[in-house]
Amino acid sequence: MHFSVPDTVELKDKNGSNYLAYNVHINGSYHCGIRFSDLYQFSEQLRKEFGPRIAAKFPPRKLLSLTLVQVEERRSQLEKYLQAVCQDPGIASSSLFVGFFLNAQKVKCRILKASPENVQLDIYLMNGQKVALTIQSTDRTDDVLEALMAEINLNEDLVYYFGLFMIKRADDGEATIVRKFQDFEAPFLTIKQDTGTCRVAVRKTLWDPTIEDKIVQDRIGMNLLYVQAVSDLEKGWTVGSKEAHAKLMQLKQKGNKMEFLQLARSLRFYGYMQFKPCTTNYPEVDTRVITAIGDRELNFRLQTPDHKIQEGSFKVTRMRCWRITSTSEVNENGEKEEHLELAFEYLIRRDKMQWVTIYSDQAILMSLCLQTIVDEILRIKQGKPVKRPKDRAKMKKETTPDFERANSVTSDASTEGDVEQESKDLNSSTSPSTSPAATKKQNSSGVKTSRQLSNKGQAPKQIPSPTSNAAMTTNKVFEGIGDDDL
Repeated sequence: MHFSVPDTVELKDKNGSNYLAYNVHINGSYHCGIRFSDLYQFSEQLRKEFGPRIAAKFPPRKLLSLTLVQVEERRSQLEKYLQAVCQDPGIASSSLFVGFFLNAQKVKCRILKASPENVQLDIYLMNGQKVALTIQSTDRTDDVLEALMAEINLNEDLVYYFGLFMIKRADDGEATIVRKFQDFEAPFLTIKQDTGTCRVAVRKTLWDPTIEDKIVQDRIGMNLLYVQAVSDLEKGWTVGSKEAHAKLMQLKQKGNKMEFLQLARSLRFYGYMQFKPCTTNYPEVDTRVITAIGDRELNFRLQTPDHKIQEGSFKVTRMRCWRITSTSEVNENGEKEEHLELAFEYLIRRDKMQWVTIYSDQAILMSLCLQTIVDEILRIKQGKPVKRPKDRAKMKKETTPDFERANSVTSDASTEGDVEQESKDLNSSTSPSTSPAATKKQNSSGVKTSRQLSNKGQAPKQIPSPTSNAAMTTNKVFEGIGDDDL
């Protein structure tokens, strides 16, 4: 999970008073704007529940008004705090954590006080067919996934081999996987608030092809795998000989789904997720590659000067760690452009580690794919089954923060002093003496103050160093690497 707090925004509370909120982005998408006092109370609740597991320091409260520089410093500290906290899977999946950010999304959509309503959410298969699902508008991701699978009668033991993804369709009709929905959000609210042409789609989330031996025994499960396999083949994600492709087309026409899957699984890149063309610093700077992830590896394909396709494979078990880094620059039109990088430290040979960096706006999705591969490897090694609907801890109402203000995410422990201080912060950060670096922009949610980048002055394609402040994801299967893996 990747958190960022790129900027701040002016919002109004239920009394019409302005206050300063920090915009929180999760996995590359805007999630909500939260005031400092609410985040402070959230950090206190985390500290009480998880104690020494919360090693990250939360920025201190201030008695006096904050200057613009201090607001920027606080923004940066909040970002680092959230990045550090979410590295603990137990904390990030807790009812307290999930409930806080789910309720923050409800506040953003201004429906907290209103009763959830029954709505229709169209969920698409990878062949474009859809299932019209009746849910509550505030149902979180796992609730929606379970409702979908119950609607199509999938065996409950297989539900969590699949997940819900946001798919964005471009003007040319090509669909791009943006990200996987997480359990701290309500898919209906996310799609409703998105300004683009987005859909909710279901895809498998497993990476080891042998797991499919169990799924194909279920008719609905086999159909879901078949639909995705056909889609990946038509998009060119699965690579094979002309004869193999011709045979697959024959099997498709005959409706022989089982034989189609058996043949498709023998082809290169079956079950991989392929990403848009991007650049990397390996094997040399500004190398143009097609990146794909699957079957415990990250794969590069590039075209050599003599027009041959060269392939390189990075085994996930040989990645010691990886990080997401965000940089930005102002283009010639005066607009801020964000650049995302995924960098991983790789065991090139027995005595050499090397950082490899990928420059792509899908870097966060790549990182999440790597993490789910690691999780799957560990689960299989430990002999643990995939979770089932009846095993999932349903969110208890009393474990989520209480919400009292129309545009706030807080518990009853918040004080009037915090609110007053935030008003002072806002007056300070938006005063007429504000520097040009913090000019105002109008948007639908209020007056937005642009971020003064903590990494300002860095080149967009700078290779992250091991001492970078970016959140680091440690690979828990790297320590178990053996000679056979080298």
